[in-house]
Amino acid sequence: MTAHTPETSGKTYSVTRTDEQWRAQLDPQEYHVLRQAGTERPFTGEYEDTTTEGVYACRACGAELFTSSEKFSSHCGWPSFFDPKDSDAVELLEDRSLGMRRVEVRCATCGSHLGHVFEGEGYPTPTDQRYCINSISLTLRPTQA
Repeated sequence: MTAHTPETSGKTYSVTRTDEQWRAQLDPQEYHVLRQAGTERPFTGEYEDTTTEGVYACRACGAELFTSSEKFSSHCGWPSFFDPKDSDAVELLEDRSLGMRRVEVRCATCGSHLGHVFEGEGYPTPTDQRYCINSISLTLRPTQA
């Protein structure tokens, strides 16, 4: 598990809490990933292989982020989506941690770290993007039958 201190985007989020409040709400692993920009170990998350239909929401604030119709199997070890539910559901920030240049994905409602987005990997999706998202950053709300 790696972590870096998230850079501030300068954005004011509609859901804000103190660090103490986040620690009280989230378990230590959730806090590490969502608030410290950590990463869960590959192939360990509960949503990596799920095909349940529904909406994936931010575990920290409940904002709707992705749907099962945008989820695809990339076999990378984390849930993958080719697009967010709405274009303003996530915030994209440059991430230069760990000696790499990547694009970090955050919840646009609370600023929690979700994962990273990659382009041009050749997956047969409409956007040629892979939103590589930590399962622990999400809560699946199944579609009611």
